[in-house]
Amino acid sequence: MEHASKVRTCLWFSERGIDAAREYVSIVPDSRIDAVRDSGQPDDPMIVEFTLAGAPMVILTAGPHFELTPAASISVLADDQEETDRLWNALTDRGGAAGRCGWLTDRFGVSWQIIPKRLPDLLAHSDAGVVQRVRESMMQMGKIEIAALNAAAEQGVVHG
Repeated sequence: MEHASKVRTCLWFSERGIDAAREYVSIVPDSRIDAVRDSGQPDDPMIVEFTLAGAPMVILTAGPHFELTPAASISVLADDQEETDRLWNALTDRGGAAGRCGWLTDRFGVSWQIIPKRLPDLLAHSDAGVVQRVRESMMQMGKIEIAALNAAAEQGVVHG
């Protein structure tokens, strides 16, 4: 049997793991369901192997023994504000919950970080003042807004 990758992230679900995997691959580009494995017994776990934007993942649906936690999240670097908005809305619609600083919890209880690429670029700026202003701006946000980050970065900058 061929496996996509030696290392992959596994998410434990009490139920509906296949529903979550299907939703995730429909939302995130370059994603697909790779395999669904079920022992055929109603109480046995179901394994869904999938690729999320090139990253191998697996969902193990094995009952209520463990709970998902924000201590582990799926982090997506969005190319621009349009992609940030699309992912954010798709994951918070139908029962998801917005968090702070780009974090959200989807309707299945999985935590996500939707981060536009501009944010880590600004947080790596050589000017400590820019970094501080951008961080302070980000701390006030739920969904990350690139225009507000850029405005915070520009405050106090003299153009000449």
